[in-house]
Amino acid sequence: MQPVIEIERLSMEYVTGFWRNKRVRSLEDVSLEVYPGEVFGFLGHNGAGKTTTLKILMRIVYPTGGRARILGCSLDDIAMRRRIGYLPETPYFYDYLTGYELLDYFGRLCGLDATQRAQRIRDMLALVGMQHAAHRPLRKYSKGMLQRIGIAQAILHDPEVVFLDEPMTGLDPIGRREVRDIIAGLRDRGKTVFFSTHILSDVEALCDRVAILKQGRRVAYGTLAELQAGRSATLELVATETTPETIQALEKHAARVRKTAAGVHCELKSAEDVGEAIAELRRHGGRLVSVTPVRSALEEFFVRDGSAGEIA
Repeated sequence: MQPVIEIERLSMEYVTGFWRNKRVRSLEDVSLEVYPGEVFGFLGHNGAGKTTTLKILMRIVYPTGGRARILGCSLDDIAMRRRIGYLPETPYFYDYLTGYELLDYFGRLCGLDATQRAQRIRDMLALVGMQHAAHRPLRKYSKGMLQRIGIAQAILHDPEVVFLDEPMTGLDPIGRREVRDIIAGLRDRGKTVFFSTHILSDVEALCDRVAILKQGRRVAYGTLAELQAGRSATLELVATETTPETIQALEKHAARVRKTAAGVHCELKSAEDVGEAIAELRRHGGRLVSVTPVRSALEEFFVRDGSAGEIA
């Protein structure tokens, strides 16, 4: 299958300093492929190089090394741009336009005629839940509302590939769920979605494959099953009615033990320690409150920055 996004050994250096004599590398030999119909997650800490990669793909900045193609076309191909959509990390729109006027402007840029624009604008406003504010100036929008209207402009012209840079920024839990549903709906319609984020729950809920960046380098790449293979979730045991002797016994099976108003929290070293920790608790007269996973396997991999090696 022909990939719709191809990135090959992409590198980027910035010149900084008062005398412009310092070079900072934000990307180093990043390669990956995204296939039709995928939701692809691009993960990394702040400053890892996610936004830089997206800016290169959008031709906002130019790489110092490597190459990339979208839909089999060069990044300089203007015709290809009509087939993609883009939401920047912090969208800035003209304050005195209304939401409707903004979408009408982008519809004109995309070549939609008046009838198409009117219908698509109505559909997109309904999709992102912004009908009530369609004729309100953007300067009166909250951050979450601007994010919603930004998503609407990114998919207004029904693009084949959608690039979203931190699409959940500024959204409340209900808004995040709605954006998840929008992304899932795009996949159901055969669209390809490439989105950057550091919110792992969104990745686990949506993504077919992911890539993780650390300090500009790709440290992991593959399906969620591949990244999580051999890694188990961290488990937390919570207990009450404990004595110092109980805590001492639990420490043999825990990576960390801490006391709160709710009781004693034990971060167990592995799932195999659960039975023994519960047995120790009962032996010393403590009361078990819960045993719950507190870190997903993906989160464990992300926090450790791919220390277990790259998955290709």
